[in-house]
Amino acid sequence: MKKTLTSLFLLLTAGAVSAQSRIVARSADTTVTISRHIYGHFAEHLGRCIYGGIYVGEANKTIPNVNGVRTDVIDALKKLKIPNLRWPGGCFADTYHWKDGVGPKAKRPTIVNQWWGGVTEDNSFGTHDFLDLCERLGTEPYLAGNVGSGTVQELADWVQYVNFGGVSPMANWRKENGRTEPWKVRYWGVGNEAWGCGGNMRVEYYADIYRKYATFMSDWSGSKLFRIASGASDADYHWTEVLMRDIPHNLLNGVALHHYSVTDWNKKGPSTAFDEKQYFGTMKQALLMEELVTKHSAVMDKYDPKKKVALIVDEWGGWYDVEPGTNPGFLFQQNTIRDALIAGATLNIFHNHADRVRMANLAQVVNVLQAVILTKEEKLLLTPTYHVMEMYNVHQDAKLIPVTLTSPDYVFGDGKLPAVSASVSRDKNGAIHVSLTNIDPKKEQEISLEGLTFSSVTGKILTSANLQDHNTFEQPEKIHPETFKGATKAGNALKVKLPKASVVVLELK
Repeated sequence: MKKTLTSLFLLLTAGAVSAQSRIVARSADTTVTISRHIYGHFAEHLGRCIYGGIYVGEANKTIPNVNGVRTDVIDALKKLKIPNLRWPGGCFADTYHWKDGVGPKAKRPTIVNQWWGGVTEDNSFGTHDFLDLCERLGTEPYLAGNVGSGTVQELADWVQYVNFGGVSPMANWRKENGRTEPWKVRYWGVGNEAWGCGGNMRVEYYADIYRKYATFMSDWSGSKLFRIASGASDADYHWTEVLMRDIPHNLLNGVALHHYSVTDWNKKGPSTAFDEKQYFGTMKQALLMEELVTKHSAVMDKYDPKKKVALIVDEWGGWYDVEPGTNPGFLFQQNTIRDALIAGATLNIFHNHADRVRMANLAQVVNVLQAVILTKEEKLLLTPTYHVMEMYNVHQDAKLIPVTLTSPDYVFGDGKLPAVSASVSRDKNGAIHVSLTNIDPKKEQEISLEGLTFSSVTGKILTSANLQDHNTFEQPEKIHPETFKGATKAGNALKVKLPKASVVVLELK
């Protein structure tokens, strides 16, 4: 009797620390490419993202820089292989007049940033500075045009200024300002959040406004523009419906979507001192991305069954209360294992919907929201989110291998969420990469992955003892990727022991 009770106890306690997941890869269905542009980033004139984060000024002698741009930021972003960078906003874009930010810096007018802290900016970081930065990074610029407070002529002039290679007033002005050859910028946003800070418009009105602006954005010098409409907030499927129905598709290349992992906009909660209730709510909102992408894609399919128009999730990530003692308008927050799990799970969703989701932009790149980099004077640290984005970038431009996933639930109170998310791809050299997240902070997951042919497996893991753990300027390496040894080949299957609250990327050869 004692032996039987002991066995029962061991069985029950084993179930408390591990659970079973099954993943079946459908290798025969490999037809979709995971666009590298899913790994885009976002740099808005907000807090210390541009000034003090990316740009410290040419006169700065204490922080190494190239034309005022921090060299440590350049080096870190190069390693991340960012494919595109969105600028200058965000809400800021619809108050930004680009002509104020070109020409001799001493003669540029100032601007008051009405959206983010009411600070005065001197326009020292403008179009040339941003586009030159993109060239150094080897990344494509994504310019957000001013529709809310700008004019059609202003945006048409900006396109001509950066893209026209012939003789014209704007091209001549560009040359006078030191740039002979056009940058040939491809990606253009026609306004931002037109439903809110971009003008509080009705979608029917914005669709007409979009048609007018897009018409006068010319494809100069063979630079075929990729025009992106200001899309829906979260579950506003009517917004997507009207854009797809009322805008001619020869003027429309992408429709945006914004979604942040926020449970209560009035009380977002702390970035580090959160409890499990707050954690569960945040992850529920992060995983809602699956439903949002699926339903917006279904609306788009009605009008575009061949999927020529891309879904562009150009703002996503975690959003919490600012760090104590910092300017509320600067949106500076820390970055924990929770954020790493948001990033891993969200990227898996984007991968698995890569037939429609062909660009995304994490908000934001430095010192703002779910940043990949934090700076403090001459110091720089890489966040857990940075490490996930770097681990996952092996999926860029790889062929998606669809999977069928059966996951146990992560249970908290009366709620439950799928604990495991996964995506699989094959790169141009034939290597298979498997990315896995386990959002359950209490249980290890035992995973069986079937349907792949391979002979060896290696991997990396990002995890820590506590969900609240994060890197600081005193301990910048507290969280970093390590070698993962919890995956083994078992016959024709891959067996993985995925630790609690962890992100893993495996390479199969």
